[in-house]
Amino acid sequence: MVPASFDIASLHAAYRAGLDPVRVVEAAFARIAAADDPGIFISLAEKSSALAAAAALGPFDPAAKPLWGIPFAVKDNIDVAGLPTTAACPAYLYQPAESAAAVQRLVEAGAIPIGKTNLDQFATGLVGVRTPYPVPRNPFDAGIIPGGSSSGSAVAVARGLVSFALGTDTAGSGRVPAGLNNLVGLKPSLGTVPVHGVVPACKSLDCVSVFALTVADAWVAYAVMAGADPRDPWSKPAPAGAPGAVPPGLRIGVPDAAGRRFDGDGLSERAFDGLVAGDLAAFGGRVRTVDLTPLFEVANLLYGGAWVAERYQAIRGFFEASPEALHPVTRHIIGGATALSAADAFAGLYRLRELAAASEALWRDIDVLVVPTLPRPYRLAELEADPIGPNTQLGVYTNFVNLLNLCALAVPGRFREDGFPAGVTLIAPAGKDALLASIGARLQAASGTPLGATGLPQPPLPDRPAAALPGEVEIVVVGAHLSGMALNHELTAPGGRFLRQARTAASYRLYALAGAPPRRPGLVRCGAGEGHAIAVEVWALPAEGFGRFVAAVPAPLAIGTVLLEDGAAAKGFLCETAATAGAEDISAHGGWRAFVETRAA
Repeated sequence: MVPASFDIASLHAAYRAGLDPVRVVEAAFARIAAADDPGIFISLAEKSSALAAAAALGPFDPAAKPLWGIPFAVKDNIDVAGLPTTAACPAYLYQPAESAAAVQRLVEAGAIPIGKTNLDQFATGLVGVRTPYPVPRNPFDAGIIPGGSSSGSAVAVARGLVSFALGTDTAGSGRVPAGLNNLVGLKPSLGTVPVHGVVPACKSLDCVSVFALTVADAWVAYAVMAGADPRDPWSKPAPAGAPGAVPPGLRIGVPDAAGRRFDGDGLSERAFDGLVAGDLAAFGGRVRTVDLTPLFEVANLLYGGAWVAERYQAIRGFFEASPEALHPVTRHIIGGATALSAADAFAGLYRLRELAAASEALWRDIDVLVVPTLPRPYRLAELEADPIGPNTQLGVYTNFVNLLNLCALAVPGRFREDGFPAGVTLIAPAGKDALLASIGARLQAASGTPLGATGLPQPPLPDRPAAALPGEVEIVVVGAHLSGMALNHELTAPGGRFLRQARTAASYRLYALAGAPPRRPGLVRCGAGEGHAIAVEVWALPAEGFGRFVAAVPAPLAIGTVLLEDGAAAKGFLCETAATAGAEDISAHGGWRAFVETRAA
């Protein structure tokens, strides 16, 4: 029997029980027909071809093909072999000779493309209505915009027509529609998913994004697509790491009073406050307000100069030959670049550099920034009265992300009091994608919201092993490398993954060593009955990252074998005994974090 939910866990459980993927493809086409929304798809795959692809998958093997039998959709500015690409501009239509690199990787992993979805023309907009085709209907309220530019992709997933869908994200197009449709929207670190085969909006900022019902589903698709492609000069290797447990001591930033932008909507404001006070507080981390002024200034740059010119350059030949073929609003926005000079472009780049430097201080105090995905939902009638203003408001919390080379993950949050979705977005420096997925999965589960607009419950969170995986090495940290502390970035940068909290065997003493900031402790093994059990964290590092990490450990610290209270042993930080002469014995505090917090108090 075909599961009601098309989330990957449910489909793979059904396949394991003997379900034929041909039946799932048939069900996807039947659901599309029954949806009665002509605005979602611009073109569909030939049903016979999709059925043939499902039949040719062979035996169920999710290890070799992690997306085995999974139906997906693709935004129509991303090439799919056998289907036209229009970017929502019929006069621009072309037939690609091959699929985009991201799509090809998904197909090789067993996924089955079902069709190409609608968008704001040339991916210019966050509203989802700038299209010559019918506008996709928001499944929660047909009078509210679906969000853009990846409107069709978001609605297709929210309505359960496909398991996941690809979007693109330059200014927030992979996050705003997620927020308006109760979905996960994964916006990866720049360059980690190749954009070869994607119609460019701003080449220096474009990302291929993922819409999914769960964080786990979005991550599987992202992991399959990620990695450099020699045909894409903007691409780069994917950051190491995978989602896991949420580290304790997480430093969470939320907007301060000046950064709370809800455009007068109390419903959205109360939903966000409820999530911060309830679900975020439950993490046990430290929630603090932060100044977003530099980020808002960066956001204003995106449509204020250099990057509008980049949009113009992306379709310059077509624009100059056929300006009348563009949607009026799209033509107005992109055409504004003709009034800009090269000097204007450099002025924008210089200002961005200044603001980027100013914003770096933010990340010294927090590990992740949590913001509303959008200030509030806007009605279609508001866009008819003002095609530009609401779009500008929608980008308040999104426009700065790619300009500052940050990664982001939109996740469903608590619904508003009127029953409309009100998601949040997690933001962190490039390379922290796995950390965002770890947090996002917990937040989505805590929200208790259904999957998209299907009304179906979330599946259980996938098990995350609290032990190192093949190719990883466990390392015990005791001091400044603990989560939320000054040197933790030395673990996360090479792909370190938090596994668990633990305590050492009761045969260690902990000392506060002298030296320049950041202060560090020294863990020394002593005789039986002479020591304490010391609080530690166990992390996993990729083997190659472990080697580089160990090589950088300064004396008198060293990496040895640390015995844990549960009888296990792992590599970890130890200290030369000679360095403890005259140092303060802080063993009675039970750990470095407790000592630091006591001193701070």
